[in-house]
Amino acid sequence: MGFGMLGLAQLLGPELLSSSALGEEVASNSPLAPHAPHFPAKAKRVIHIFANGGPSHVDTFDPKPILAKLHGKPLPIDNLATERRTGAAFQSPFKFQKYGRSGIEVSELFPHVAESIDDIFVIRSMQADVPNHEPSLLLMNCGEARQPRPSMGSWITYGLGTVNQNLPGFVTLCPGGYPIQESQNWQSAFLPGIFQGTYVNTANEDVEKLIEHIKNKSVSLEEQRQQLNVLQKLNEQHAKRRAADARFESRVQSFELAYRMQMDATDAFDITREPESVRKMYGDGTQARQMLIARRLLERGVRFVQVWHGAGQPWDNHDDIEEGHRKLARESDQPIGALLKDLKLRGMLEDTLVIWGGEFGRTPTVELPAPGTNAGKVNGRDHNHHGFTMWMAGGGVRGGYVHGATDEFGFKAVQNPVHVHDLHATMLQLLGFDHTKLTFRHAGRDFRLTDVHGNVVKELIV
Repeated sequence: MGFGMLGLAQLLGPELLSSSALGEEVASNSPLAPHAPHFPAKAKRVIHIFANGGPSHVDTFDPKPILAKLHGKPLPIDNLATERRTGAAFQSPFKFQKYGRSGIEVSELFPHVAESIDDIFVIRSMQADVPNHEPSLLLMNCGEARQPRPSMGSWITYGLGTVNQNLPGFVTLCPGGYPIQESQNWQSAFLPGIFQGTYVNTANEDVEKLIEHIKNKSVSLEEQRQQLNVLQKLNEQHAKRRAADARFESRVQSFELAYRMQMDATDAFDITREPESVRKMYGDGTQARQMLIARRLLERGVRFVQVWHGAGQPWDNHDDIEEGHRKLARESDQPIGALLKDLKLRGMLEDTLVIWGGEFGRTPTVELPAPGTNAGKVNGRDHNHHGFTMWMAGGGVRGGYVHGATDEFGFKAVQNPVHVHDLHATMLQLLGFDHTKLTFRHAGRDFRLTDVHGNVVKELIV
């Protein structure tokens, strides 16, 4: 009866191999094997769309009509603390309008995303700690701005494992090279290396260029398996003579995963296998290709996919904000809108959590000329961590709802502020975790994604 149950589990799918389904004694030994969360989850997987550089909230999802009235005049704010010298109020060059049954206002930059606004929870009161890219990127991605800490994708795959053992549990799609802070943004830090994000340069279209050495043209799969079996025996002998080494174990697991990926990765990254109507819905360009690949990865059991936008040309428009934001929104609006609709049509949105946003927002004032930042122009905005906007959809999120608010000018969160730690706590809650209990012991203490902070935004959860 026991062997029969194991055979049935293989037929019905690896998710049944979680400890909750078959008991601890038959759970897979793989660190990426599926695990049950603390309590029933509303979301099973995550797409984090990272708008690198800090998109302006007052030009996208947080309209401030008073800026038009005060354009060119000083803002009546006593402590307008910014990273650089800023001047007068700067009106948005973009028009806003209401969408959906909820009537939430969205900028003309995101008409395709706005079509799904009734499925979106808009947080207009986000806060970070400092107005600098490097620490704010690490805070958003790893929950800590200075010390090496595991990224949220690593924490989630550590907690949940992954459904498809032939693909990484955590994939980072980032075109054109690394962003600021490079691979630290998807690091596993002191968690085992198998939980680190697998970086894919999506500037390439050919599958064999997307993932280096995805196919061995000199040796067959059967011969590779024989080689790995010999290597495994040597590694076992090596391990017996030495104390446990996490780096050594990660290397062994990476060899095995690389071998298995040859069977599934080629299919997952090949969007030409999608119907032409679907590819047309997502549109052309790198962002469209990334979003479609992300959906295909999630369908195949990848737990966390991070999609970067603006790694090479960021949303960091210290000057020419109208030109810069139009270009970036034109690249990403249709693909994101298509992703939301596609997930919903496939019945995946209800248990897929979609997150959009950058590391901070931008000032409602114009940035004054300064060497090395805005080329002497006066038509952009400086960094602003005091108040900005992010949104979430799917996976148990309350759609068609606006949470919190910045002041009337859009400078600082004044109503129901949500710190990055609170965002992380809420994300983990949706995935079935008490954020205070998803921990890993390192250097004599129990660490967690939210460190010693974080409150769940209960209004966000259906």
